[in-house]
Amino acid sequence: MTPKEQLEIIRQGTEEIISEEQLLLKLESGKPLRVKAGFDPTAPDLHLGHTVLIRKLRQLQRLGHKVFFLIGDFTGMIGDPSGRSQTRPPLSRNQVLQNSHTYQEQIFKLLEPAKTEVMFNSDWLDALAPQDIIRLCGHYTLARMLERNDFSQRLRTGQPIGIHELIYPLLQAYDSIYLKADMEIGGTDQKFNLLVGRELQRDYAQPPQIILTLPLLEGTDGKQKMSKSLSNYVGITEPAKVMFAKIMSIPDDLMLKYYKLLTDISPRQARELEGDLASGSKHPREAKAELARRIVADFNGWEAAKQAAAEFDRIHKRRELPKEMPYIQLSSPGGGISLVALLNQTGLVGSNSQARRLIQQGGVYLNQTTVRDINIKLTVGREYIVQVGRRIFARVRLNVEQ
Repeated sequence: MTPKEQLEIIRQGTEEIISEEQLLLKLESGKPLRVKAGFDPTAPDLHLGHTVLIRKLRQLQRLGHKVFFLIGDFTGMIGDPSGRSQTRPPLSRNQVLQNSHTYQEQIFKLLEPAKTEVMFNSDWLDALAPQDIIRLCGHYTLARMLERNDFSQRLRTGQPIGIHELIYPLLQAYDSIYLKADMEIGGTDQKFNLLVGRELQRDYAQPPQIILTLPLLEGTDGKQKMSKSLSNYVGITEPAKVMFAKIMSIPDDLMLKYYKLLTDISPRQARELEGDLASGSKHPREAKAELARRIVADFNGWEAAKQAAAEFDRIHKRRELPKEMPYIQLSSPGGGISLVALLNQTGLVGSNSQARRLIQQGGVYLNQTTVRDINIKLTVGREYIVQVGRRIFARVRLNVEQ
């Protein structure tokens, strides 16, 4: 590939490159780039939002560049303040290490192990003496640090800012200095931290790293950033049929973004797909099913993706029941049990109030019939097919309490 062809591929799906001219010069030199992306292991599992960066790393690997997957086991104990309205609760070293092990297992679903250097920033940050950290802090001013939106907003609203949070971007910058990074990749919410790395590399007599920012991925609700806490995520370790159904639930107007950020389609293919959808020559449902198959296949294989698609069609197209569903036995007094209590006690919903809300919204089905009466009672000695929303099914046997 020519440097300009590489640049077109790298550019796809990116929000900003600082700077394209610098990147093109690096590519024209023919020397592989040293590409860094950092991940603080603050949770045990990765979701599709995390894989936006990982896929870009894989793309760069395939173009022949050297990839550093940096696990922030040291910085993870501080907590990245990016996008935070309050200080993160600190994680223990054990929590961080446990989470980092699962990260390593999960990233190689996408990255090529032989071409990936997994690094831990505790290897060099633990070795810094207090005077080294003081000297590092001397390269940046408080006024500059408070320019970032997260901090200025918290300052205006009276939210506390810990001194350790001010040090976080400097430690992330030191990672770039230690690794002699030519490029650092991060979400748009990371831009401030990436720029600090670029500035401090100059102070340490290194060429400033190229910054490549990627958009934050909206979750299945199509509105907010994908997050487990918002229950709008698609986990990469979830069963194939669950992943497939969740992807099929995204709004149509989010589909092209998912294609560009979560699949390997080329810029030309992305333009063709956009044209086909606009002209009506490709139906959105067909395009979305292909998107779901591609993503599921990345993590579970093509056969699992094919079976997940067939299962989805069985349930949502032909209105048939899933081939497999959990079997739950529940004991109840002779007088029976309310549907609200059954949903809560079986764990199909998180609370009685959630059960009532879903029933009133028409999101609960009993034996494939919509139920809207929150006072309905179920009799003992019977078996029920219970469906919550589009994806949750269970066969529930109601026994008499002994």
